[in-house]
Amino acid sequence: MIANDLYKFVSYCKRIQPQTQEDIKQFFEGVILFPYDKELLLQAYLFLHIKDLFPKCCELLLFEKSPIADYTDLGKCDFVYLTFEGNLFLVETKFIDTEAKGATERKRRNKHRNKVFEQVITLKSRFSQYWDIRLEQLECAVFTTDSEVDWRGDSVNVITKSISIEELEKWRINYKKSKHC
Repeated sequence: MIANDLYKFVSYCKRIQPQTQEDIKQFFEGVILFPYDKELLLQAYLFLHIKDLFPKCCELLLFEKSPIADYTDLGKCDFVYLTFEGNLFLVETKFIDTEAKGATERKRRNKHRNKVFEQVITLKSRFSQYWDIRLEQLECAVFTTDSEVDWRGDSVNVITKSISIEELEKWRINYKKSKHC
């Protein structure tokens, strides 16, 4: 059962993202078969493994949309799920190149690590303010290709999960084989 204060937001989502879960699944399967963007590949993995990674999630409400009435300058959220408890679960993804070496790459990785947390925390605040949703009804998560972020979420109340670039690529190859055999 969705609480009254979330009902307006869920109705909004159904208007601006009318695609079915099956439509979105087909989109992500296309990304896997013809990967042209590493971030989208990571998002495809997340979408197809949401129950394993974040078991609270039951329905995708928004994907890559602004949660604030098309004000994309205020940020867009990678994924917004409705949970089984009737809360919102915001997930930001970030493909972080952990294989690149050198000082510049270390600096870039650290910047990406910090940015993904900043994004999801900022979105949580904006959701709460704009939609008048209580903060305890908003849960946040980060999903990356960098296990270094796993410990960072504890102090800011953000759930973290990761998959290595190598494992992501193995999964993509196996998924592709299973669909074309």
